[in-house]
Amino acid sequence: MTIIKPKLVTVFGGSGFIGRHVVRALTKRGYRVRVAVRRPDLAFDLQPLGGVGQIQAVQANLRNRASVDRAVAGCDHVINLVGLLFEGGKQKFSVVHDFGARAVAESARAAGVPLTHMSAIGADARSHSAYASTKGRAEAAVHDTLPDAIIIRPSIVFGPEDDFFNKFAGMARISPFLPLIGGGHTRFQPVYVGDVAEVFARSVDGTLKPGEIYELGGAEVLTFKQCLEEVLRVTGRKRMFVSIPFWIARIQGSILGYLPKPPLTKDQVLLLQHDNVVSRAAKEEGRTLEGLGIRPQTIETILPSYLWRFRSHGQYSSQTPA
Repeated sequence: MTIIKPKLVTVFGGSGFIGRHVVRALTKRGYRVRVAVRRPDLAFDLQPLGGVGQIQAVQANLRNRASVDRAVAGCDHVINLVGLLFEGGKQKFSVVHDFGARAVAESARAAGVPLTHMSAIGADARSHSAYASTKGRAEAAVHDTLPDAIIIRPSIVFGPEDDFFNKFAGMARISPFLPLIGGGHTRFQPVYVGDVAEVFARSVDGTLKPGEIYELGGAEVLTFKQCLEEVLRVTGRKRMFVSIPFWIARIQGSILGYLPKPPLTKDQVLLLQHDNVVSRAAKEEGRTLEGLGIRPQTIETILPSYLWRFRSHGQYSSQTPA
């Protein structure tokens, strides 16, 4: 009797916020998952997401091509989720987004396996933002190397470990006001991390169109100010808003950017000067969650499930503004 082994999927960056949910979505489908990370010893908490032996953490650094090749060897599909929100030490946008994405794509091509690459809405090689421009160059490098690679561009991703709603909920807990960069008019389309993970899993299933770029946004388009208002509503707090012009925010970002984990950088201010929503072309061509038959989760449904800890009395607190 021939025993057919489930697909083995190598996930670069599988221990991160989005990575954990992608790993969970893959293991629920029965796939074996090889999580490629710089520090495998910090990825042990992924084990409960699958069965015994279903998840394996291996060492890999996108700056080291040999380690990338070892992580890809013998797998059936590659997913690259590695990305930076800010630079620090040797972790530079150009190295991780551009050089690293090409290294993974070349390794996948050499192994003869499909690749799904995570980018971001707003990725554009011509952008003044280092984040957006390197994301754009990464997309070009991936498709130059593997024309059939699938690229997934999410808007701001929210979920229990997100770095957006959690950040401002924490700020509202100790500060009497919240900042509105550029007046808070920038538009976002927050997308639930579970919905994003489902799309990655479907790429492994083989139900997504090869070589396509998918743009993932949630059920609602909200301004920056509306996002913060939702944070205050869910956490039951009442705070003032202070509008900060972009030029002042850039100065603040230039200074705060030197901190180990900066709350704001100059590059992030540049990103905030542009809306982060699904394009009309993606909607018309069905390259969205709805186009894939996925009904996006709303922030009203999900945020209370994890922002309750920022209420004055936690889960026992009412949502009356404090």
